[in-house]
Amino acid sequence: MDALIAKARFQFHKRLFETNTLTLTSAGVASNADTSSRGSKAIARRIIDILVDEQAHTISTVDKISGQTLGKQFEFLTMEFLQATFPQLQNLRPGNWTILQLGNNNKLKTSDFAQYEHLAYLNALTQQNSQLAAALGNDYLVAPDVVVYRDLYEDRVINTEQLIVDDTVCKMTDIRKSNGGKPILHASVSAKYTMRSDRAQNSRTEALNLIRNRKGHLPHIVVVTAEPMPNRLASLALGTGDIDCVYHFALYELLRAVKEVGSEDAVEILETLVQGKRLKDISDLPLDLSV
Repeated sequence: MDALIAKARFQFHKRLFETNTLTLTSAGVASNADTSSRGSKAIARRIIDILVDEQAHTISTVDKISGQTLGKQFEFLTMEFLQATFPQLQNLRPGNWTILQLGNNNKLKTSDFAQYEHLAYLNALTQQNSQLAAALGNDYLVAPDVVVYRDLYEDRVINTEQLIVDDTVCKMTDIRKSNGGKPILHASVSAKYTMRSDRAQNSRTEALNLIRNRKGHLPHIVVVTAEPMPNRLASLALGTGDIDCVYHFALYELLRAVKEVGSEDAVEILETLVQGKRLKDISDLPLDLSV
């Protein structure tokens, strides 16, 4: 296992075990399974068994961890995986990249990026005018789980090879630091440990808000999940126009698990998603972000 992304994928799964994000209850139910669904429990447990074999790692038995805690841990580990991989692809996508876990508690918001800075002005206006606030709501305010953004360039860097810009041109381009702009949002990553129907629609709503409220270039909009049920993955992955793609934390293991313990319908749904390029493995994400 010499490839950088292969190592990072292995480490990602290892960290899921180490942080007690991926666990079993005393009854043998995986932490990412829906306890009310026999199929979900069977597939999730088989994925864990496969990963334990691959990792040669023991798995913790934990009876109660809140869904919010699991979600935050999954966001953090997704951020770690991207930090270990995407910035290494300078030959494919050069740039000074920053990858952060955002969420609702971070001081950095969507309006701190070039494409969405106008939302800060809109928010200030709605706070001063209750009628305007009632008309607009606050749907335009989006706090992605994880963001990838590109820092701006000093003129000396732009002009390294030859004189490309001076004071007479390029006065409004976003990537030039001397223009006083904000960093450029490259990707919005929605990290959902599990994907019940309401959570799936939250990701879609976030995506649509990012699409319609932007000025300029649209960032990549992706979802990373550990959801084991193919029909729930399909509820978000099928269709086009909002989310670029859904990435599974262990797609290769999921494919094997569904074939071994899932129904024929589950196998068919999964094959449709994969062949239609609507569901990929998390190892595909760094290279897809280089496009």
